[in-house]
Amino acid sequence: MEPMGNVLHLLVILSLLEKGNAKVGHFKAAGATAPGDIIIGGLFPIHEGVEESPNISAPHEPQCIRFNMVGFTQALAMIHAVESANRSPVLTTLGISLGYRIHDSCSDVTTALRASADFTQEPNTGANTSTCSPPIMAVIGASSSEISIAVARQLNLELIPQISYASTAIILSDKIRFPAFLRTVPSDLYQTRAMVQLLSDSKWTWVGVVTTDGDYGRSALDSFVSQATASGICVAFKEILPNSLTSPDGESAFGQAAATLLGNPNVKVVVSFARPIHMMYLYQELRVWGSLLGEKVWVASDGWSSSKEVLGEMDLLDIGHVVGFSFKRGNLAPFHRYLMNLININDVIGNNSFLKEFYSLLNKSGDPGFGSSFTVPAEILLNNSDAKVVFSVEMAVSAIAHAVADICSKKDCKTPGTVQPWEVLETLRGSHFELEGKSYSFDQKGDINLGYDVTLWRSVRGVINIHDVVAVYHPINNSFSYTSGNTKNLTDLRDVVSVCSPSCEPGKFKKFAQGQHTCCYECINCTENHYSNNIDMHQCLSCDTKREWSLEGSSGCTHKTLEFFSWQDGFAEVLLALAALGIILVLLVGALFLHHHQTPVVRAAGGPLSQIILLSLVGSFVSAVFFVGHPSSLQCKVRQVLFGLSFTLCVSCILVKSLKILLAFQLNPDRKDVLRRLYQPYAIICLCVALQVLTCTLWLVLQSPREKATVFTTTVLAECDEGSQVAFGVMLCYIAVLALVCFACAFKGRKLPQKYNEARFITFSMLLYLMSWLIFVPVYVTTSGKYLPAVEMVVILISNYGILSCHFFPKCYVILFKKEHNTKSAFMKNIYEYSRKGITDSSSVFETSVSQTEGYRISHPYSISSPSFFMSPPPIEPTAPQNCWSVDQNIQSIDPATHCTVVDHGVFVTGQLTRPHRLRRSMSL
Repeated sequence: MEPMGNVLHLLVILSLLEKGNAKVGHFKAAGATAPGDIIIGGLFPIHEGVEESPNISAPHEPQCIRFNMVGFTQALAMIHAVESANRSPVLTTLGISLGYRIHDSCSDVTTALRASADFTQEPNTGANTSTCSPPIMAVIGASSSEISIAVARQLNLELIPQISYASTAIILSDKIRFPAFLRTVPSDLYQTRAMVQLLSDSKWTWVGVVTTDGDYGRSALDSFVSQATASGICVAFKEILPNSLTSPDGESAFGQAAATLLGNPNVKVVVSFARPIHMMYLYQELRVWGSLLGEKVWVASDGWSSSKEVLGEMDLLDIGHVVGFSFKRGNLAPFHRYLMNLININDVIGNNSFLKEFYSLLNKSGDPGFGSSFTVPAEILLNNSDAKVVFSVEMAVSAIAHAVADICSKKDCKTPGTVQPWEVLETLRGSHFELEGKSYSFDQKGDINLGYDVTLWRSVRGVINIHDVVAVYHPINNSFSYTSGNTKNLTDLRDVVSVCSPSCEPGKFKKFAQGQHTCCYECINCTENHYSNNIDMHQCLSCDTKREWSLEGSSGCTHKTLEFFSWQDGFAEVLLALAALGIILVLLVGALFLHHHQTPVVRAAGGPLSQIILLSLVGSFVSAVFFVGHPSSLQCKVRQVLFGLSFTLCVSCILVKSLKILLAFQLNPDRKDVLRRLYQPYAIICLCVALQVLTCTLWLVLQSPREKATVFTTTVLAECDEGSQVAFGVMLCYIAVLALVCFACAFKGRKLPQKYNEARFITFSMLLYLMSWLIFVPVYVTTSGKYLPAVEMVVILISNYGILSCHFFPKCYVILFKKEHNTKSAFMKNIYEYSRKGITDSSSVFETSVSQTEGYRISHPYSISSPSFFMSPPPIEPTAPQNCWSVDQNIQSIDPATHCTVVDHGVFVTGQLTRPHRLRRSMSL
């Protein structure tokens, strides 16, 4: 018959079963039996339920209804596995065989307990022992976790090993409460873990859960919710469907579940642990509401992932996408051959009431050709055979067969009572068995965990394929491996968005409302100096405000710009060029003065003192260079101390020159002898510099300058902390005091002869210094930033160039371009003219008549500011004797011919003239 005809026959049979016309009250309780040395019990859902009686007055055995084709094929898989084991060398070499007694659980706990009572009862000793069935050594079943839990408690009384092929409830792994329970499938703990991993990989964080009431459904629900919550996945709703479809609140429960599904449009992914029949009713209810669910993704548990009957008359496009988790599958070819040849095994039919019922139902379907063709029943059984369940049943039988072989290899198993169930249980726990060339064993929890196949339902030309494996889940490392060619099919589903709130982009963080799910939140921008560098961050991270900054809503921190008076700065380059130019000019001037050190101009400029001044200017110019670049603690110390000492030395030398002027011309002649002995130029310079050295030493020891980093919003300013501002102020004030003294002394000598008169230059240079530093103080106090060092650097350069321009450039001009003025005669002429002008114009000139021979004595003070050098002025009259202008460098030598008193670099002269009037002059050269 064509495949379409087979489908029609199956639909007719299902319709008859649904109406409840087929009842099995007349069948035996043990539906399938076979003799053997070791008897194995079987418990399978041959029927989908029991007929409920509204009024129960006495205990009775209810009628089983709705023949379950899938459960029937599972029982046939056990029969086939037992027969295969009996033919295997594992048992044939020992000469023993396995038998079975298979009962129908009718998908009901009470019925299953009645069947399990047959497994635990003792044989009837009053009957003929040759006809009595031996006790059950192991039980295979049940399918439902709820039934397995109930049966396991009863089998625990005799420690009869129970191996389930489909019960996955987590509680069954508890060996304290269920010591005799084993299973060939993994626990729901791994299935829910695999589901959560799939949701996490697909970024589905807002899901719904549908499950059935009972031990299996609630256990799976609890496991899934706990693992999902730990992975950041939120359960929007949990719909628990009643276990019994005929319960009074059954219809309303399905309507409520449909309303919940349609009332959560953001929930695009639904995880279901329901039974196939419950899912079919749910889809039908959704269809009644007139809503298509084509955008939803249904994550199916192993309970219904291979049951396409859930669609009913609907198409796959009507419900959306189905991603199923199923157990590992084996090779179905031997079992398929067994089903094709099943009709020829008459002895099996005679001992199998389930098979008889199956054929009777086919006869009632009205097929006229049934009597001559056996293709239809074989096709129906093949279509309802589940590869993964068949493989699990075969593993259970193979495990028992190997355990029995281990026991019987050590004792005679043909004698009744030789083998006990607890011996089989103990052997099962530690034994390894082989199936299809692979070795298997139970773990410490009594499970065989082979992982899961991930299937994706697809509809091709109206034919639904539910066995398309797209990935394999590995429980060892909690990961998926995708099968070649099917990767795109599963990854395409990741375009489905099932979230309560959109992901928060980098730069934002999640703000949760009180009482809401953690997956429902508001995205808030990170504040300044905070950032989030990943999506969906719960809080913003703080920037290191000492080195980093960020704007509001930033996804990262920006390093703060390190600012200082850099070498690459244009202003710094100009100032450094001026400092370098100053050093070069000082060196050139020093070389020029050394070359002309015997000339009157150089001697008038101070002689050796001028070289000391030039040396101090070099140090001052060099100190300005330390104000540029990234400051260090050493650099901060050197630049201030070097400037303070250098400029103090410079001003001290200028002060000595100013004091010499006062000593020569502006003091009372009666005090000149005392002051002349106190006037020690180099001692004064050393004393002035020593005081500044003391100040700087105390500054460095007590609170020295050091590097400091000032943090701003977006920048870090590297600058020098002067340490003690008091010490810094004392250093500058001390130099200012010396400059004021120089200014005062020079101002008093402003009317001296032109070629000796440096007072105007000293006055101008000191005035320029004082004014620049007076401006510097308020600017320095009120200014901040990287250009603050440039302020002090400018003032230093102004001070240095002021001294260099006023003290040395005019003399260099005379040396280079006015050589005629750089002679002794030119200088003496200038002094002589200034002396005559002073005698004629001064109001302080007076005449005194002493005697005829001595003539007149005239006394008048003069001021000459140039350093001492001596030359002979032109005579007043031709007959006058030569005066004492040219003298030695010794101190206090007396010339008896002219009565001249000589002082080193300063001369007090008493000269005699040939005229009757004698002049008494005092001058300092």
